[in-house]
Amino acid sequence: MRNAEAVQDLDRDLRTIFANRVRSVVVYGAATSGPVPTLAIVDKVGPADLRYCAERCPLWHSRGLGTPLILEADEFERSLDAFPFEFGAILANYELVSGPDPFQGLVVDAADLRRACEVQARSHLLHLREGFIETEGRNDHLADLIVRSAPGLAALLSHVSRLTGVPGHDPALTRVAELASDGTVSSDEARRMFPGYLKAMDRLVETLDRWSVA
Repeated sequence: MRNAEAVQDLDRDLRTIFANRVRSVVVYGAATSGPVPTLAIVDKVGPADLRYCAERCPLWHSRGLGTPLILEADEFERSLDAFPFEFGAILANYELVSGPDPFQGLVVDAADLRRACEVQARSHLLHLREGFIETEGRNDHLADLIVRSAPGLAALLSHVSRLTGVPGHDPALTRVAELASDGTVSSDEARRMFPGYLKAMDRLVETLDRWSVA
């Protein structure tokens, strides 16, 4: 477990604040750098609990921890279908710190994941169209639009791969997603890339709309 001592101290802090209302604490995420993400499942959260957490938050951050996600138990049980991306990522890589395993036997329903992918893909496409209009025909602005869209596209493609089980994607989309890491494209290249990017997004939306859960 990354930053194990700080995580254990966080667990003790949460159990001091919430006492016997804490059910489980987990760490999650595959990142090897950056703040360590954590999740706490509790029976009930009140304003006083949040104030105490706010007082401890600077210490948690100083020790390399992210702000913990705190969910009430009944919220957690009802949220899996509402947040398939978030819980899918946690289910893919988490470690129990204390309490019973809240994710044991849980899976993200493929229908929920498909719906979320379609919503995100449609939103991405709409924002691309809007963004293109706002470039006012300037290729340097178009290059900026493509680069700014890359992280969101890369995240979407990872969710689509989880849904379909297929790692590969349309080359036009893959090229844009790669910009999430290197982040540079010339004005001329942007002008050449964008039509294919837009068409590939249209195809992806159509695919997700028609994709059926086996």
